[in-house]
Amino acid sequence: MTATRPPRTQGKVRAARLTDLAALGELSRLCQSDDAATRSLGLPVSGPPIGVFSLFRLPLGAFRPNDLMYVYEGGGRIAGLVRVERESIRDEWTIVELDAVGIADAGDIRYRLVQQILREGAKRGAARFHVACADVDGNVELLMQAGFMRYGEERILFRPAKSKLPAPWTEDAADAARIRPAQSIDALALHRLYLAATPGPVARLEAFRLPDWERQGTHWRVPRSSLAPILRFADVEAYVQVAPGGGKDGTELDAFVQVGVAKEDQPHYLKVVARPEADAEAIIGYGLGIIAARTGKGRDHRPNHGVISPVRTYEAPLDRRLEEAAFDSIASVTLLMKETLVRVAEPALVPAGVR
Repeated sequence: MTATRPPRTQGKVRAARLTDLAALGELSRLCQSDDAATRSLGLPVSGPPIGVFSLFRLPLGAFRPNDLMYVYEGGGRIAGLVRVERESIRDEWTIVELDAVGIADAGDIRYRLVQQILREGAKRGAARFHVACADVDGNVELLMQAGFMRYGEERILFRPAKSKLPAPWTEDAADAARIRPAQSIDALALHRLYLAATPGPVARLEAFRLPDWERQGTHWRVPRSSLAPILRFADVEAYVQVAPGGGKDGTELDAFVQVGVAKEDQPHYLKVVARPEADAEAIIGYGLGIIAARTGKGRDHRPNHGVISPVRTYEAPLDRRLEEAAFDSIASVTLLMKETLVRVAEPALVPAGVR
């Protein structure tokens, strides 16, 4: 059966204005609550597990010129918002917030906001649209009606601030564990590591290229996760663990960790990729040690609001290694994508006479 859309509400979708900020802040705050009349993507970035961290307050302060925000206005009030991060280098857009209020109208409001983003993306040449959401309040059904497809699941693990961070590693300890900072020349090895840890269909959809792995830094976060577009960091660092003896060609990697250290009132970030047969315990401990070093006392002291880490369901036993390091699972989110490009099979030559 074909799902029917709720009755169309009266109102209009328009670009957000500076004069909307107070209303948008209140709408975003309200939609992160458990109010039955509100709808959001349901990402675990506010509420008791993470304390006072607010999803909306930080991105407004770090709102970049190429990001987009649209609102739904009806009856003289703002009843919905959608916020998008644009990755200009790859022409990919990520919906990071989709909120609406109204028991009867919230579904239709959010659908109209998503359609507005899709139209804008078509005009501006977006190749892919990404979104991560909790499978509640009709989120997945709404997005699939808009043409998105589900391609993965992530567990969100959180290490509370009350759990003391391990001491930073010494250089000798890092050398003994074969851990060092990632470099541009590691791009090929990082891509091979990603392919070893990622199922083929997912890798083909995400379509990372070698130049993507070379661009490690504050404003470039590969590999993709549900939280990377939301948590914006002062510093993003990347480290690799070389395979024993360098593997077959001397450049093989066992694991990779991305560390985001926050200045704002938000958790720090740890993203780990490891070969299924490799033990990620060392690189997780090293990443936590980096956070301890960056949040220690001194001139650049930064508060510790805990550490958050997303793990794909196919990346086991990585989740167990994180749990051994005092992380707890706080949520599960669904990853969805919509492609605007048509995939064409590569042409092949066929011998004459063969049909």
